[in-house]
Amino acid sequence: MNAIEVQDVHKSYRRYSRRRQFATLKSALLSGAVLRDLRADEGFEALRGVSFDVAAGKTFGIIGRNGSGKSTMLKLIAGIGKPSTGRVIVQGRVSALIELGAGFHPEISGRENVFINGMMLGLSKREIAARFDDIVSFAELAAFIDDPVKTYSSGMYMRLGFSVAIHVDPDVLLVDEVLAVGDESFTHKCLDRFADLRRRGRTVLLVTHSLDLISRFCDEALWLDGGVVRAQGDPRRVIDAYLLDVTAKEKEQLLVASGQVVTKERSDEPADMFQAVEGRWGSREAEIEAVEFLDASGRPAQLIESGAALQIRFRVRSHQPLNDVVVGVGVFTADGTCCYGTNTAIDGAAAGVLDGEGEVLFSIPRLDLVEGTYKIDVAIHRQNGAPYDYHRQLYVLRVNSGRKDVGIYRPEHTWTCAGALQISGLK
Repeated sequence: MNAIEVQDVHKSYRRYSRRRQFATLKSALLSGAVLRDLRADEGFEALRGVSFDVAAGKTFGIIGRNGSGKSTMLKLIAGIGKPSTGRVIVQGRVSALIELGAGFHPEISGRENVFINGMMLGLSKREIAARFDDIVSFAELAAFIDDPVKTYSSGMYMRLGFSVAIHVDPDVLLVDEVLAVGDESFTHKCLDRFADLRRRGRTVLLVTHSLDLISRFCDEALWLDGGVVRAQGDPRRVIDAYLLDVTAKEKEQLLVASGQVVTKERSDEPADMFQAVEGRWGSREAEIEAVEFLDASGRPAQLIESGAALQIRFRVRSHQPLNDVVVGVGVFTADGTCCYGTNTAIDGAAAGVLDGEGEVLFSIPRLDLVEGTYKIDVAIHRQNGAPYDYHRQLYVLRVNSGRKDVGIYRPEHTWTCAGALQISGLK
């Protein structure tokens, strides 16, 4: 039996814009300008023909970018809104935790809000009273339960709302991204409760950006993109398809970004190179004409896997014979922290010569950076550092990784456990 059935659902919204400035509210009302000028300009379709079923007792996850229609879909299932066309059928008692503080009155106490929310979710006053102590204990708000809710932090709001929602003992629990505001300890309590609901055969529908949560807890996943279903089924397969799409779009954005370089001219050379912001400067006796990143196969790439090979190739041209030439490369984080920098002089080479057009190929056999966005310097200058042409942080490179290390550098490493400590799956 299905707990949730969504059948060819469309949901459209109207956009309104005020066409001209009202002189006064009175004049606008008397002239009818409010109704005449405030009219629908265009429609926006948040959901376009979405269909899926959730079997009773299953945990179902919905993923997608911001604005993809996830929260709209959840609200329709919760009964907060109605589809423009199509049908949404839900079996059993529904408890929804969709928006932070939704259903709470800020001026009254947490205690009074527990009773109001409980009754809104279908419990009697006696049933709420019987569960009240458990609700407060789970939310860890015993010391604040009689304070006005407007004095609560966002985390306190979330804890109380989640606690009420799960103690209603719903047949169907709907949860949006609000768990993101909780601390780690409370998040673990919530995840334990999800596991308990699964054991008891309850249906959970979860909307989240946490792909790990979808992978660990969901029996099935749905990927929404621009209001349409892009993939549905096994969570791992859906997540992989979603990540491939994210990577492809990110690569496209990086290509666009890298095509907008060499336009930020500077007339002055920065006094401190490590504090310099992006730009380009130099005498231009020699110039850098083109820069590209290549993967292990020698193909142009803006996205490189952590640990893979990278080559930086750039063309240079002199406008006169030069016999004092050094070329260099620098790698910076997106916020300007220097990860590494070197040049041919640092690496022990003599000053080069250049008369016309030449090419530089800087090769890294293993790019052991953690996942993130990096900016690249390339330069051609004299041995004393005087620049012919310096391109500072004008080229963007994205490093991708399946591992979520922190920091900048990911050294090659292994783990070994001995004695009573055994950890399986270490790599």
